[in-house]
Amino acid sequence: MLRVLTAKWSSFSSRRDSTATSESTLPYDSQSATSRGSGEGGATGQAASSDQSPAAAAQSQLQPKHRNSVADSFSKPDGSLDYDLLYEDPTESDISMETQGSVVTHLLSQVKIGMDLTKVVLPTFILERRSLLEMYADYFAHPDLFVSIADMKTERDRMVGVVRWYLASYHAGRKSSVAKKPYNPVLGEIFQCHWDLPSNAQQEGGMGEGVEGGEDPSAAPATPPLVTDGPVPWCHRDQLTFVAEQVSHHPPISAFYAEHYNKRISFCAHVWTKSKFLGLSIGVHNVGGGTVDILDYDEQYFVTFPNGYGRSILTVPWIELGGSVVIKCDKTGYKANVEFLTKPFYGGKKHRITADVYAPNEKKPFLAVAGEWNGVGEAKWADGRTEQFIDVDQLSVIKKIVRPIEQQTDNESRRLWKEVTAGLKLNNVQHATSAKSEIEQRQRIEAQQRRDAGVQWENKLFFPEPNDQWSYKYPLAARLNTTGTHR
Repeated sequence: MLRVLTAKWSSFSSRRDSTATSESTLPYDSQSATSRGSGEGGATGQAASSDQSPAAAAQSQLQPKHRNSVADSFSKPDGSLDYDLLYEDPTESDISMETQGSVVTHLLSQVKIGMDLTKVVLPTFILERRSLLEMYADYFAHPDLFVSIADMKTERDRMVGVVRWYLASYHAGRKSSVAKKPYNPVLGEIFQCHWDLPSNAQQEGGMGEGVEGGEDPSAAPATPPLVTDGPVPWCHRDQLTFVAEQVSHHPPISAFYAEHYNKRISFCAHVWTKSKFLGLSIGVHNVGGGTVDILDYDEQYFVTFPNGYGRSILTVPWIELGGSVVIKCDKTGYKANVEFLTKPFYGGKKHRITADVYAPNEKKPFLAVAGEWNGVGEAKWADGRTEQFIDVDQLSVIKKIVRPIEQQTDNESRRLWKEVTAGLKLNNVQHATSAKSEIEQRQRIEAQQRRDAGVQWENKLFFPEPNDQWSYKYPLAARLNTTGTHR
């Protein structure tokens, strides 16, 4: 749930994470080394006409006649780049700050211990090939775990189900052992996706360990009706849908919402990250929270998020989670205290967690979980029983489904950042830097135009509430109440 952690690494970055450094040349353009200089920020250094945008100039380097096998492996039959395939490729290249001496020197010249990092410029090569909004969708990489909460018959079982899903929601967001940061979303940016769930037979038990079905496809029921008023209107009632929106630029706040219509369960959250330079680490405090809403029981489970740390930032950076998290349901009185334990300076293990789950008005937990958030968690029950609570390595990550980029609007994440993604994946950091700089410059121009016109920004999907909360405008509970729809 909140890949929040990597959100963290992301947050510590500047809202403009361009870099002033000499970048690598295009491996798929043999002419690039002689035609390009090394610029700062978004400058391509390419000999292009003055009326050509930086991204357009850089895009000219991507023509098939200059590309090698790296680009060819991501090409359509007509030779053009398949941007969807660039996003779907899960591999991430490793990085080492030790090989980027001038970049590290430049970075250190900008920071002091305890300094707020929201305006510090970071190098483009540390970027992960996706937006922070897309990263938040990884909280639902095990959608069967999430929707199974609604099937549980007792308050106690539902509480345990929420805890199990929460503890399993962080590992999928890390595509590499090396810390990289996703793109900082621009104001008004949106990301949409959905998941097809395993068959009902495979979901029994709530652990969702398989994604392959054994049923006869010819015996499958007809596709349920579309939820045209839902967050992803081309999806049907038996799919888990997700939408995220960047609702604020200063401070950077992201909001996201997920629902399953037939299971009558939803989740709404917002995250505002605050970051500081700690010397050899970056610390990110995640402000915000989320609520699991189980409609058939009128239960709301509120969750908070751990802090994140980018460790060893001068060598090979890696991500660590730390801090106290609360999961509670005010209606039932059940609650859980979760501790993400940071690694001691000497000895100890990484990524440790503990979770104590309490019944209403009880001072001793009926369930204690200990283990790793990216590994195995062992459960000890109040009656003395011990068992494996969860093993994320044995859970199948169910792939999210995103509509093709050519069908997306200009403010949808994958379409918006596609040239940055192409540059990073095809090893042309300068192309990525140029494309990103153009996006950021356009955002600054639009903000100035609104100020000049005295126009306030209006979000499309989320609205602010008291106490710095953000809510989805069209939640499932409100839509069902309006239509009088019941199970």
